[in-house]
Amino acid sequence: LSQQQNHELHTSILYCQLLGMNCATPTDFVFSFQGFCQRGGVTDIHSDGWGLSFYQGNGVRTFVDTEAASISPIASFLSQAYPIKTLNMISHIRYATRGSVDLQNVHPFQREMWGINWCFAHNGDVPMFASKQNGENHAPWLGNVKGDYVYHPIGDTDSEAVFCALLNALRAKFTTLPSLPVLHETLSSLCREIVSHDEEETILNFLLTCGPHVQWVYSWPGARPGSNVWNGLHYTVREPPFQKCTLRDLDVHIDFAQVTSSDDRVAVIATKPLTQNEEWIEMKRGELILFDEGIPHTAAHECIECEEKGHGLQSTAIPRSPQLKEDLRRFQSQA
Repeated sequence: LSQQQNHELHTSILYCQLLGMNCATPTDFVFSFQGFCQRGGVTDIHSDGWGLSFYQGNGVRTFVDTEAASISPIASFLSQAYPIKTLNMISHIRYATRGSVDLQNVHPFQREMWGINWCFAHNGDVPMFASKQNGENHAPWLGNVKGDYVYHPIGDTDSEAVFCALLNALRAKFTTLPSLPVLHETLSSLCREIVSHDEEETILNFLLTCGPHVQWVYSWPGARPGSNVWNGLHYTVREPPFQKCTLRDLDVHIDFAQVTSSDDRVAVIATKPLTQNEEWIEMKRGELILFDEGIPHTAAHECIECEEKGHGLQSTAIPRSPQLKEDLRRFQSQA
């Protein structure tokens, strides 16, 4: 690339991108993932690695690679030869801005907490955690309940530091499994704390999973200095009546009416819309959405429905909160 072309890429194209899917019935991610992979080196410059995590029951399969998604044999295998079905999936393509091009820095990141697999992928810059890059022993503590630093970054990205900080804060606050409304309330508070450190420079867009059913999506969008690109999150919900769709990044079409049933519903979350002829909704600044069975829940009290379906945190290691019924009554009064 010439110096001018390189400058244009850096000031007009997103640095990392996210893809998430949350489904009512087990669904393969081939169509969306094919288009997403093109942004890893063909239609965009995110060629410093990619990763994907999806749930099968309480287990998680995670694939990460430092190759560009557009040329990675592993990505090709997942998007063409191996159409896996899942209820919950997150993926990330990387353009390295913090941390080296190394597997330890490729999203999604994964940790066990409370006997549950948690996965996390992020796009943005988080000044609150920049000090960790400058030799501090620990990342800043989040929340008003102090505890132990149980989770530590393996790599050197601010993204992984944020993930570990969120888990440490949740582990310190709760000794029993919180309900989804309480978790929504707590995550919202922790995100506000991160953003308030520097509202102008912080860009915090993430996907967070804590089991096979639900996916947390948060957006504090923004543009990096010198860039004219807005880093945010969008989502669309595919449900009956299904329609034909065309990818933006690849000449591939599908008629979902021919391959779905009336029980199907899929929420697709992406940094930039993946298709040309679907309605994509841009998330509001500071919005936290819980997706369950492809349905977006934007307020804590709306998460009661997910909890009552049995889609809350499930573990054989940690008991559920004895205040669960009281919590649900409190949030029902806010509806």
